[in-house]
Amino acid sequence: MQPQSQLMYAHIHFHLLPPLTIHSHAFYLPAKRLRSGNFTTTTTKDVIFGLRWYNRSLSYGCSISNSVKGGVNEVQQLKLNQQEVKRAYPFHEIEPKWRRFWEENHTFRTPDDDIDTSKPKYYVLDMFPYPSGAGLHVGHPLGYTATDILARYKRAQGYNVLHPMGWDAFGLPAEQYAIETGTHPKITTVQNINRFRAQLKSLGFSYDWDREISTIEPEYYKWTQWIFLQLLKRGLAYQAEVPVNWCPALGTVLANEEVVDGVSERGGHPVIRKPMRQWMLKITAYADRLLDDLDDLDWPESVKEMQRNWIGRSEGAEMQFCVLDTDEKERDIKIVVYTTRPDTIFGATYLVVAPEHPLLSSLVSTAQSKHVEEYIDLASRKSDLERTELQKEKTGVFTGCYAKNPANGEAIPIWVADYVMGSYGTGAIMAVPAHDSRDFEFALMYGVPVRWVVMPDDRSIFESGKAFSGEGTIVNSSNTEVGLDINGLSSKEAISKIIEWAENIGSGKRKVNYKLRDWLFARQRYWGEPIPVSFLNDTGETVPLHETELPLMLPELDEFTPTGTGEPPLSKAVEWVKTTDGLSGRPATRETNTMPQWAGSCWYYLRFMDPNNSEELVDKKKERYWSPVDVYIGGAEHAVLHLLYARFWHKVLFDIGVVSTKEPFQCVINQGIILGEVQYMACRDQDGNLISADSVDMLNENNLESIPEEKVTKSGDSFVLKDNPDIRLIARAHKMSKSRGNVVNPDDVVSAYGADSLRLYEMFMGPLRDSKQWSTSGIEGVHRFLGRTWRLIVGSPLADSTFKDGTSSVDEEPTLEQLRTLHKCIAKVTEEIEGTRFNTGISAMMEFLNAAYKWDKHPKSVIEAFVLLLSPYAPHLAEELWSRLGHTKSLAYEPFPKANPAYLKDSTITLPVQINGKTRGTIQVEETCTEEDAFTVASRDEKLSKYLAGKSIKKKIYVPGKILNLVLDRQNVKVGTK
Repeated sequence: MQPQSQLMYAHIHFHLLPPLTIHSHAFYLPAKRLRSGNFTTTTTKDVIFGLRWYNRSLSYGCSISNSVKGGVNEVQQLKLNQQEVKRAYPFHEIEPKWRRFWEENHTFRTPDDDIDTSKPKYYVLDMFPYPSGAGLHVGHPLGYTATDILARYKRAQGYNVLHPMGWDAFGLPAEQYAIETGTHPKITTVQNINRFRAQLKSLGFSYDWDREISTIEPEYYKWTQWIFLQLLKRGLAYQAEVPVNWCPALGTVLANEEVVDGVSERGGHPVIRKPMRQWMLKITAYADRLLDDLDDLDWPESVKEMQRNWIGRSEGAEMQFCVLDTDEKERDIKIVVYTTRPDTIFGATYLVVAPEHPLLSSLVSTAQSKHVEEYIDLASRKSDLERTELQKEKTGVFTGCYAKNPANGEAIPIWVADYVMGSYGTGAIMAVPAHDSRDFEFALMYGVPVRWVVMPDDRSIFESGKAFSGEGTIVNSSNTEVGLDINGLSSKEAISKIIEWAENIGSGKRKVNYKLRDWLFARQRYWGEPIPVSFLNDTGETVPLHETELPLMLPELDEFTPTGTGEPPLSKAVEWVKTTDGLSGRPATRETNTMPQWAGSCWYYLRFMDPNNSEELVDKKKERYWSPVDVYIGGAEHAVLHLLYARFWHKVLFDIGVVSTKEPFQCVINQGIILGEVQYMACRDQDGNLISADSVDMLNENNLESIPEEKVTKSGDSFVLKDNPDIRLIARAHKMSKSRGNVVNPDDVVSAYGADSLRLYEMFMGPLRDSKQWSTSGIEGVHRFLGRTWRLIVGSPLADSTFKDGTSSVDEEPTLEQLRTLHKCIAKVTEEIEGTRFNTGISAMMEFLNAAYKWDKHPKSVIEAFVLLLSPYAPHLAEELWSRLGHTKSLAYEPFPKANPAYLKDSTITLPVQINGKTRGTIQVEETCTEEDAFTVASRDEKLSKYLAGKSIKKKIYVPGKILNLVLDRQNVKVGTK
């Protein structure tokens, strides 16, 4: 064992700055209170802080680039600068010891076939990670630690706990790395998995590693392919020609979220929109169920609302507008529009069709054809997200053609504009600029008439010069020629009347619509699950692979670059592509697209229930026992797509009898992100002079300069330059990323402070769901707490810096005070774990420790209970202490302490004290206090003692819990002078 006094130097590859807190609440470090700071968000990734408090407990040296590109400084090299860091306790010996014990004894293995199903179950799950080459940073363990605390807590409560881990291992990053380096993606993926697994194990998470799964293993994706075949059988998987985000450089279709500002998120390559024949999954068939079943889920309301908006159910009408020729005669072409506000039809002054509308080519006049073609090409380079951004300037081109408004008979122009999507509704809208903000902006830009047909109750809105999208009273909406008059009706009444009129004359019908589109389920990539279908060479007929032939293995390829023709890389596996239909024996060609990365992550939670089953996806008995997932924790970035896709697949599996619940995840929790440490930035004007940040109206990132911490000081609520306090600085924290150089490697933290300290700190930083800012000196506070816990129970180090065996606890009955202190802590920690308020649970244990240090003796029964409370948070230390307390088995399944209500009551009361019948004050006494005890307390009270000094007591009148009356001997009482 190394002596505790030996210096330890840790090389930390991240910026070490003063501990600053941005939480909107107060939390506690030993002997210090960190107050909340004010902040405003400037972008989704950058936060500018006006911090009101800071503490510097360590001095760090750093080397930072002098200039900033794009407002971000890159940390070149950062390390502890000859700073003494003492181990508060021998975690470097304790933690490896207990990790070996858990692994050798399969301590956290969940029984499979021999599980006792009479016991309650608890299935707690992390959103399993994509194993990137960068490994973990300290943001990853935030959610993992939370699930581990819950898993350990529920085991101790007697639950059968399922707490597994696996890998979402297919995906574009591994394929791109393979293209760049020539390394097979499986090699790098397995290397990355091994690194992730080692890092997770180093943090002591109680995963059942016997259930580990990976989406790239054929034994797993066999069942992903099986699910696809079930979808195909039921008409829920089909092929269609659809516009997609095509990236020529990457040679693949990209999802909308993978395209930013018209280029690929990975690599920054140009992306265009082009039609391609693709596999689609009919998620729209489940739209109503996906919407309705949200109500029964214990999810964040914000997540449920995001899913509702994504599904976007709306009720309205489809209306037909006849296209006119040059003589304003009706042609045989009708444009169908979808509208949720048919009551505004008299205000429709133009139509808009999407650039990809199938009728567009037949609407364009000769004079406008060139302009329309150029516009369509421009629109094809934008993602759906860019086209629908509300704040962007509206653009469009007149087609040269008109249509007839069926309500008033007017000829209105037809425009093509990219703010209308071909994938939503009918791909065409009737534009009512007076009552839709997007239409209003467009009409102002291109001089299209604006006609009010809905009058708001507040007439000032009419005079505001803005569009009014609310409901009101209908005006300017009558046409006797077609027998339609809705003037004076409310909007709701008018909607019903318009739809009834349109249905009677055959120009419209009631319609329910959804924003939700069918799921594009094909990727032009190699590194993904093969789609188990082939196409007959002579007829092109689609032939599904027979289920007994699964899995369809991914062939080995040495070259993964895009073909450049749109053909996927799998087309290079010529011998694999050529096949024969198993039934007819006819030649066939395999599908060369692969499934998207979403596929494997849609159902992995089911495979964890039965990971080694080769006969079926999951055993029905096991599924009925473990379903649904009780708590599912992950990032908010998966709030819509992953959760929506998983819910869709689960409902399909429910319909075919594979699963017994209609929803997969009963409770979802989104953990906040961990921001990097604060960086200080100074502003310079155009002449290069430093200027104060508060004098800058618009921060120009190119004029920002990084300032080393040693040149910064605190002034009031701001940070300023030491050498020039008039220059106020920007204190900024960013989301951790490699490009910013602010990633904190958990390996370094574990090496310096131990895994338990990292776990405890991440839970102590603030509420689980809030974003938090990393502070390396903040972790020292919880490290000291663990060290104090060690010394309280084990004792101080011996002369050679080692520690004695056993503990300093005593086999004595605890006092009433000790029992009350303990049970209040038990109650608080239990309550806070149940509510996932882990930071306040830690505060309760810190308060207990402070109280325990005041005791002369530490009864073993009290210390054992405290160790069990600590164990979900700091399991390595707790196991060691439990062993030293004389136990030979792991504490993993020891019953969690229960609070005794008898010790939770506040037993002190306020007792009035009278002297000669007059109330002179009050004292705090125990509820069961005796007369003598009450008198002793009163005589020691500073206020009361002056009335008793030198006096003799003639009589004591004591009513327990009510009053203490002291009657003094009158001979000793001065009543005045003669």
